[in-house]
Amino acid sequence: MTLRVVLLLLAIAPLATPRAARAADLTLEFRHLWQGQVVSLPNSNLPLPDGGHIALTRLAYLISNPVVGKLNADGSLQWLQREQWQAYVDATDGLARVSVNGLPREKYAALQFQIGLDEETDASDPNGYPAGHPLNPAHNLHWSWQGGYIFLAAEGRFSPATGPPAMGFSYHLGNAHNLMTVGLPLKVDLTKNQNATVIIDFHLDRIFSGKNPIDIADQTSTHGRKGDTRAEQLTQNIEQAFDVRQLRYRNQPKSNNDDSAAPAHPDLVGTPKPFTIPKGFPIPALPTDFPLTQERVDLGKKLFHDTLLSRDSSVSCSSCHQSNYALTDGLQFSVGIDGKEGTRNSMPLANLAWKSSFFWDGRAPSLREQALVPIEDPVEMHESLDNVTEKLADSQTYPDLFAEAFGDKQITPERIGIAIEQFLLTLTSFDSKFDRAMRGEAELTDEEKRGFELFFTEYEPRRELYGADCFHCHGGAFFTDHDFHNNGLSLSEDLGLEKVTGLEIDRGKFSTPTLRNVALTAPYMHDGRFDTLEQVLDHYTEGIDYSPHLDPNLAKHPGSGGIPLSEDDKAAIIAFLKSLSDEQFAPVPQKS
Repeated sequence: MTLRVVLLLLAIAPLATPRAARAADLTLEFRHLWQGQVVSLPNSNLPLPDGGHIALTRLAYLISNPVVGKLNADGSLQWLQREQWQAYVDATDGLARVSVNGLPREKYAALQFQIGLDEETDASDPNGYPAGHPLNPAHNLHWSWQGGYIFLAAEGRFSPATGPPAMGFSYHLGNAHNLMTVGLPLKVDLTKNQNATVIIDFHLDRIFSGKNPIDIADQTSTHGRKGDTRAEQLTQNIEQAFDVRQLRYRNQPKSNNDDSAAPAHPDLVGTPKPFTIPKGFPIPALPTDFPLTQERVDLGKKLFHDTLLSRDSSVSCSSCHQSNYALTDGLQFSVGIDGKEGTRNSMPLANLAWKSSFFWDGRAPSLREQALVPIEDPVEMHESLDNVTEKLADSQTYPDLFAEAFGDKQITPERIGIAIEQFLLTLTSFDSKFDRAMRGEAELTDEEKRGFELFFTEYEPRRELYGADCFHCHGGAFFTDHDFHNNGLSLSEDLGLEKVTGLEIDRGKFSTPTLRNVALTAPYMHDGRFDTLEQVLDHYTEGIDYSPHLDPNLAKHPGSGGIPLSEDDKAAIIAFLKSLSDEQFAPVPQKS
């Protein structure tokens, strides 16, 4: 049974990190279950007691403020709290582990943690946290320009046993009044210089069918504002959805700081290349095995523009990513060797340092791997990597350039990919009219401001909110969540992410492109089916295909074909989108 620990009546001592010889680690292993069975997400068939079922596509949350109850000799508890501690948990893999380090070697009888953040941390600047930190906005648990964090996000589709057809739901809980407290009984003895793992079950089905059963059909979304009864129901259910399953003792793990276990990295070769991040942008995870250098960036730029990488020296990477089109090509389908036409639209290449998967279907996990794929693609460059390395080695310039970049003249596919990656990482865009307005250097028009408001306001008639709901997929500093979504396009033979994962629930999902410079990158969508931004907005207002795989943030608006917007609303949104154009990516004026 879950024990609710009331802290307001107790004195809590902060956990001071003790000497290493007396320190212990408590690992919290969260298992995500549905009706007693461990599940991984996305999962398309989770049964409900009434015969309906849920397709749960996302469950992510923030944990903070762990508190342990030290058992004193007289049986009383002394509460110790770990300060400035947060953890990000994603249910995608079924279980997740986080550690509370530096505990005194004592006996403990209770554990508490919170889901969410205190007011001060919630209001902190998300862009000050390094890459990989739980509060870095790359985890898509921040409200972007509106400020504050999402404490827990649950998204999916609900199919009732009878009644209305399937619909989407999107529950995002945030704001200090929705801070959740979970208290659990815990009997753990760390006096014998042992560390322990506490296995905690998070019963996801209790979120919907706990003490306060949720009628999803009655309310498909919440953003946790005060007075929202659905948010209140959810917080109460979540607080009661955790149980301690098991305790395991283990030996002291090898320190991650052990230099002998650290992988060997090549010595720095060349001139370090600064990577400038403007205020308001998150810290990216730049490569550490091959840090940015000017020589590698210059080499990558030359390779990017060199037709030598193609079989007949007719096309280069820049053929499909032209400066005149904001690093796209202005075509519905990119054209490769021998005039062969591909099946997808060219993606813009700005701000790639913040992405972790590439191509419309995400099949490349790194830029250096992505850079090599077009070389061997029969429609694009139709060359072999072996032939490319031979041609580069036989050239008069490349051996010396590789030596300057890597320390010797050896040319390998890996080095080609790394060099192109380094050049692409430097292609950043954050000087649009919108950015200048945010810095106080420009002023948006009234129409642009109205478009901004519509863009970042959800559509919830129940709460008299009539926005365009764009920000769920296109929020943040980059106007993309860097994730994959089925946005209601009528399906073709291109299955998108499903082809990579093999999961039917991923059918029709494609990478969400950035909207920075979007006015310069027509045509739109993965297959370039829309020529104008007006056509794109028409799709979202009246053209959505309500397939079983539609993204929950669109499927939560059933029956209308999309999100209702007036012509004036559409014009305002387009005016705002045009304010995201960066002049350095604008078309070069042609000489008459």
